Amino acid sequence: MADRDYYEVLGVANDASQDDIDSAYRKKALKYHPDSNPDDDDAITRFKEAAEAYEILGDKEKRSRFDQFGHAGLDGGGVQFGSVNDIFEAFGDIFGGGLFGSLFAGRRRRPRQRRGADVGCETVLTLEEAASGVTQTVSIHRSEICQSCEGSGSSPGSQRSECRRCGGQGQVVQSAGILRVQTTCSSCQGVGSVITDPCDSCSGNGHVPGQVSVDIKIPPGVDNGNRVRISGQGEPSLDGGSRGDCYCLIHVEEHELFKRDGDFLVLEMPITYSQSVLGSTIEVPTLEGLQPLVIPAGTPLGKVFRISGYGMPNPHNGKKGELLVQTYIEVPTRTSPKHEELLRELAEMEDVHVTPERRGFLEKIKDYFASREMMNQDEEK
Repeated sequence: MADRDYYEVLGVANDASQDDIDSAYRKKALKYHPDSNPDDDDAITRFKEAAEAYEILGDKEKRSRFDQFGHAGLDGGGVQFGSVNDIFEAFGDIFGGGLFGSLFAGRRRRPRQRRGADVGCETVLTLEEAASGVTQTVSIHRSEICQSCEGSGSSPGSQRSECRRCGGQGQVVQSAGILRVQTTCSSCQGVGSVITDPCDSCSGNGHVPGQVSVDIKIPPGVDNGNRVRISGQGEPSLDGGSRGDCYCLIHVEEHELFKRDGDFLVLEMPITYSQSVLGSTIEVPTLEGLQPLVIPAGTPLGKVFRISGYGMPNPHNGKKGELLVQTYIEVPTRTSPKHEELLRELAEMEDVHVTPERRGFLEKIKDYFASREMMNQDEEK
């Protein structure tokens, strides 16, 4: 399926609840089910599209990745179903029980191969790496297939026995009036067979603890708490299905100069009093090097300048935010005799030649203290 919005495919809002998504998928699947639309290629296409959308939106981690990064966060756009049978294999719990089971129970006969569990790992990035994107090697702790039993869980030379409860079908069917409800067998967990002689090396699990190092491509614009999906690097399946995924948790180190606020970067930049009054052109640091910034004459304390295109890239569209440069007056702790002499001259000039704006402020201060003095005198009386 082309890069369509999965929410649009199922006809739900971006903030839809999981129940709404489940319900929307069931309606789409019923409407375009091959049994209800024989020899209708368009219906089959829509049936596949709905299944692909549900594969992402029906999974909490995958949905979160799609919400944050769109199709770019799904390693190529998520799952692709080659045939209708692939959909029945993937969503057997939906088509195998309840109303779907009664309507289309004959469609699915093989036990479902379950996907392996997902795992997690963590990595730390600098702000520069988070801005540009980077390929890192991460260590993943996961299970590996037991070499002694080759993943079967049975002792070498022994074989699994057919499950007595479901007769090897992996499913059990219960009748309730005219409805037939098909559910996963609780004895064999849908596999159709059980272990009678467990492997000593893995205690019948078929897996042993392991560790692997893999390269992960981290896209530009990631932030603290984001997770990057590493497809097929999770736990192995218990019954021959595909491996789960690994979700790498991102930590971004604090930067000595910049603070991050979404797509914005904030820089506190010191300027001198003379630069503030007279104006100047200064060089400010960015993640890409120094950039000139014009300080107009009469720049007030705390003035914020915006430099477009020097913030963090947006992970959805790649567009960079702004660098916000907040200026403040740097007061020197030491001055030369000449510098001090000039400052004293300036102080004398400011006492004589007070600007109207400053005169108004000084008058407000005098009025404030005068009113305070009058209040104190009244209280004494």
